[in-house]
Parts: sequence; C-alpha cells; structure tokens
Amino acid sequence: MKRRRPAAARSLPGGCLDWRDSAHWSSREQPCRYCGSDTHLRDPKRKPAHKACAEQAIAQQSADMADAYRKDTL
Repeated sequence: MKRRRPAAARSLPGGCLDWRDSAHWSSREQPCRYCGSDTHLRDPKRKPAHKACAEQAIAQQSADMADAYRKDTL
C-alpha cells in the first residue's frame, strides 16, 4: 500500500492549521513531539503531533522571532 505524502499544513482564517487531508492521520499512535501524549495525527513531515500542539509551537516561534526582530538580534 502506497502512503500518501501529507499536504503542507496551511493556515485557515484565524490562524488554525488545515489538517483535514487524510494524509495527516496514521492508524498507529505515537507520542506527540511536543507534549508526549499519544496521537494518531502527523505533521507535514510525518512526525507525530497534535494539531493544537503544533499551532501552539508555531505561535511561540513567531513570538520569539518577533521579539528577536524588535531587539535586532536576527
């Protein structure tokens, strides 16, 4: 059985990721890369991740980059 490559996680209005594509689902649970709880979901690179955890990580990365930009450390 050939696995489909997940579609790139794109943002929906409101900043939420769009993981409706079935390629973001796996029948095998694995620990989320962010919180450690088991999940069937996979990010675009096929790493286990809850959608909410991935959104929180993206928000934190954006805030960190904005802060670095304000401090002129980029």
